Amino acid sequence: MRRTDSHDELMRSGLNLIQQAISIFDADLRLALCNRPYQQMFDLPDHLTRPGAPFGETIAYLVARGEYGQPDDPAEAVRIRVEQARTFQPHYMERLRPDGRTISVEGAPLAQGGWVAVYTDITEIKRTEALLRSRSEELSDQLLRHAERLSAANRALAATNAALEEAKRVLTEAEARTRQVTAMVPAHIAQIDSQGRYVFSNNQLGRVFPGAPNEILGKTSPEVLGDTGIRLNPAVERALAGEPQVVEVTHTESGRRIRVALTPDLEGQGAYVLSTDVSAEVNSREALTHAARRELAARMTSGLAHDFGNLLTIILGLQGRLARLTLPPEAAEAVQGTLAAARRGAVLLDRIATITGPRRLSPQPVNLPALLDEIATMARPSLGRGQRLVMDIDLPDGALLLDPGSLQDSILNLILNARHATAAAGSGPAADTPEAVIRVTARARGRWLELTITDNGPGFSPEALTRATEPFFTTKPGQGSGLGLSMVYDQTKLAGGTLRLDNAPGGGGRVRLRLPYQRVAPRLVLLVDDDDVIRETLRDMLTGMGHQVIEAGSLAEARSLCDLPGLSVVLSDLQLGDGSGADLADAGPPLLLMTARPPDDPARAGLAGPVLTKPFDAAALSALFATLPKAEGP
Repeated sequence: MRRTDSHDELMRSGLNLIQQAISIFDADLRLALCNRPYQQMFDLPDHLTRPGAPFGETIAYLVARGEYGQPDDPAEAVRIRVEQARTFQPHYMERLRPDGRTISVEGAPLAQGGWVAVYTDITEIKRTEALLRSRSEELSDQLLRHAERLSAANRALAATNAALEEAKRVLTEAEARTRQVTAMVPAHIAQIDSQGRYVFSNNQLGRVFPGAPNEILGKTSPEVLGDTGIRLNPAVERALAGEPQVVEVTHTESGRRIRVALTPDLEGQGAYVLSTDVSAEVNSREALTHAARRELAARMTSGLAHDFGNLLTIILGLQGRLARLTLPPEAAEAVQGTLAAARRGAVLLDRIATITGPRRLSPQPVNLPALLDEIATMARPSLGRGQRLVMDIDLPDGALLLDPGSLQDSILNLILNARHATAAAGSGPAADTPEAVIRVTARARGRWLELTITDNGPGFSPEALTRATEPFFTTKPGQGSGLGLSMVYDQTKLAGGTLRLDNAPGGGGRVRLRLPYQRVAPRLVLLVDDDDVIRETLRDMLTGMGHQVIEAGSLAEARSLCDLPGLSVVLSDLQLGDGSGADLADAGPPLLLMTARPPDDPARAGLAGPVLTKPFDAAALSALFATLPKAEGP
């Protein structure tokens, strides 16, 4: 097929270079082929130059336009010319057109049926002949030779113009195909001039950098990408200076990792830009690296877990005895903080055994301000003299769907790291010693929950900014394991968020956690299952997620409850003792089904709604509930 297309294109280009107009009609008087001069000579619309155009329609168009004068009966004039064409006889004629020009028409039948016609504009030839006839005795041989040379030059010029027109057509089509191909590429392809302004774009910038505009011509990267564009500027300047660049940058708004390749224009007129989303590649690479280091960490820490467990047992026992004594308020608060920290240590011990295995989230409704207050209670006793922890929380009311354990571990790790970074600043109460401040900020940013931990210490070193999330990397030789930030990174990625380290504009380190902002919408759920034990387990899951639950042990009982006011979702087993849970699809509220049958089981074929495969955990159930329309509330 590709060779045939190439052959047809070659034939069309060749015919377009011929100065005469050419048309070929088949045995059914339908156009088979024509060249561009044919359309130009008779000023035909596009639909009459496409293969298959009827000869009769072309004649009718020309008659109506006065090509053949002003016949008394246009329809009869069309019929006569069509009937003459059906004879397929060779013919030659010269015809004076309404615009005063003369054309010759030469037709010849084809062996396959139909005919080919060649139309030649002979106006100048006729004028020359008339002039020669009227003044032939006065013309010299030299004048005749000049006329012949001029005629030859005119023919050469006409041929050159035809060739240029054809080259222009081919170039235009090639450019259109190139633009179509670049528009289909899942990357942003662009060109910038020597001032860094876009002069070409395949309009895919918003696909790579979510939220960015696609209409960017005449603008610079900072103007269309904001902070991300500012961070790209040094690479752009080096590329404009003639140095090829390949850089990776994190898009501030979406958290995507973008690779940008800048290739200088060989003529020094700017650079070409290719931007691709490599988030999946980077995540896979980092996951492999972290997995290898976690495995090594597991082997090193598993031997210490037993001894650490014994120490925690002793600490919990001693602090428990202290808690039962009558102590001053300040001492009692310290005891409670120690107990809370020791209990968290016991939870961490349970996680050591699964450090190399697959990690799972346990999202549940969380009162985040209360959780952060609890973290502050645990962290403040560990702060040194002159160090202060500030909690700056500004969040809408309502619970959020989070894994409280992993979030508490992450925030505590970051606070303790900040405590170490500001230890020198908070070393004494002298007037010339600045106070060390650790600030935890919580904000809702669109679809993200942003938690920022800042300090006024010396900030991150260049090496720390690059390697801080690597397992075993530490800036505290002999004091730290180097696993804290690695754990924070892993837990944040597992939750679908991002972790970014930098130095605040005013000095000091800054760590920003972005987690999906999912508000818990309490629902009234009808739980349908004929197994009492399963129903009890699922009820605990649902109430733990903040929902209210009504139970039914059969299909008939469920039908009688589906019209309860405020009911927002039905969660039913697929196989019930008296029928199928799928029969509740028309009951009104959205239906979620669950079954132990595998996904390829025939019983699951054709089900309209989502289906959970048993066994599943609260995280899977929460994720499915998050896809439902917003609840109105019971």
